[in-house]
Amino acid sequence: MAHRKRTVQLHFMVTEHERELIRQKMEQLGTNNLGVYLRKMAVDGYIVKLDLPELRELLSLLRRTSNNINQVTRRVHQTGNVYDTDLEDILQKQEELWAGVNEILARLNEVS
Repeated sequence: MAHRKRTVQLHFMVTEHERELIRQKMEQLGTNNLGVYLRKMAVDGYIVKLDLPELRELLSLLRRTSNNINQVTRRVHQTGNVYDTDLEDILQKQEELWAGVNEILARLNEVS
């Protein structure tokens, strides 16, 4: 009997779709040994869990901005007038959106 270095066997089930994803990732890495790939990913791989409350706030701001733009558009179609305060409000919200996007990108850059 061979003396194995690894004596503990693990078993888990996957769907056909998950198996295909695993196969594709193995192909990208240039390996065809499933055991080596799974062991390497389980031991040395890492999981990135992003908790970005800024993203939720950014999405909320984006919704509010979209609503404001729609309201201004309706008013322009009805009255034919564009008000400076409406445009200033939209510009301010756009600047806030870009600041939020830049902050999120900076945080994501720290992860890599």
